[in-house]
Amino acid sequence: MPANLSPDYYRAENEYRQALTPQDKLEALRAMLAAIPKHKGTEKMQADLKKRISSLKNELQKSGRKKGFSIKVEKEGGAQIVLVGPPNSGKSQLVSRLTNTELEIAPYPYTTREPHPVIMSYDNYLLELVDLPPVCSQHMEFWVPDIIKHSDFVLVVVDISDPDVMDSLEDTLQTLANAHIKLAKIQHQPEYQDRMFIKQSWLACCKTDITGAMENYKILKELYAEQFNTSALDCLKQNSDLDFFKKQLIAALQLIRVYTKPPGKQPDNDKPYMLKRGSTLDDLAQMVHKDFSEHLKFAKLWGHGKFEGQKINRDYTLADNDIVEFHI
Repeated sequence: MPANLSPDYYRAENEYRQALTPQDKLEALRAMLAAIPKHKGTEKMQADLKKRISSLKNELQKSGRKKGFSIKVEKEGGAQIVLVGPPNSGKSQLVSRLTNTELEIAPYPYTTREPHPVIMSYDNYLLELVDLPPVCSQHMEFWVPDIIKHSDFVLVVVDISDPDVMDSLEDTLQTLANAHIKLAKIQHQPEYQDRMFIKQSWLACCKTDITGAMENYKILKELYAEQFNTSALDCLKQNSDLDFFKKQLIAALQLIRVYTKPPGKQPDNDKPYMLKRGSTLDDLAQMVHKDFSEHLKFAKLWGHGKFEGQKINRDYTLADNDIVEFHI
């Protein structure tokens, strides 16, 4: 099968060849991996790129040049959502309300100095929220852009009661652009284009309880209508607006829940696998265990009230709440 490599891949490959430092080489390799088409014809190339990335990271760590690699957040749940924004925007408070956990919250800037990953559970969906230090031109931790680039979704948080909220948001967006990160309303393919990592995002406007905040919200929502979906949130209380916001995030991520069961037994209804909408049975098999994909004969399907227990093949497109029984 031909690789059909894109112009963005060749551009990143050229940047790799011209890179003068190990950090630049690593950035270019990651861009190549992000831009390469994901199909069987490129599987060996993808594996080679991952091996080269891993080798270069180890080399840099052993040599003591750890900038950019000292902090890493392992992904958990169905998707990793990072929260970014200017100082005192309300990120930590929003995470606390969405996850019912307590994070360090203070009325002064730069309270958050390291990433804080917390799991948000809603309707059997598990999503990882990562509260990051502020992103602004005055100061941004050197490792923050790397975490953002490898996340699944960016939640931009602003204090909508701040008279300078427009300037603060623009400053955050420009700081991200300087780090080769561009935010967009919908998921783009490819994710790497014109030397920019394009990340799907949402704009959360907090502190709506303060006088004058909603006027700012109306202006900001109109100004950024093409770039963001926007929500107004009162984080001082747990309310239906926050539950609706969780539903919006899940819908934007296009996730589905799929359950598995051993032959002759009931499914574990508390532990679904979370996949992107459009995923196939083979995608699920690889997620469960590589042996399932390699030795899969067929599977049986339950969950929709029609043709319960019917056989399905590798190319079957899964739907939300499917129950799958593997036969290998």
